[in-house]
Amino acid sequence: MKWLAAGVLCAAAAGAQAQVNQIKVWAAACANCHGTDGRAQPGMESLAGKNKDELLQKLMDFKTGRKPATIMHQLSKGYSDEQLAQIAGYFATQKK
Repeated sequence: MKWLAAGVLCAAAAGAQAQVNQIKVWAAACANCHGTDGRAQPGMESLAGKNKDELLQKLMDFKTGRKPATIMHQLSKGYSDEQLAQIAGYFATQKK
């Protein structure tokens, strides 16, 4: 029984790590403008360490067209609402 429990925990940990890796892949698409891990160069908006809810609201506003943009409205439409929430959460946990 212990081995079964250990196997289940290992499988869950592997699945969680795969999810984290997927979120990093999605977030990497933001690096061109917002810098690696959300730490942008001067002149661009840094995302690292920002409030998750505020980031998500901005992303949703881009996606719905409430917030005008040059490219963000197009990029945000490529993600589900859940994916945008995970991306916002990722950047919120990054150090400024």
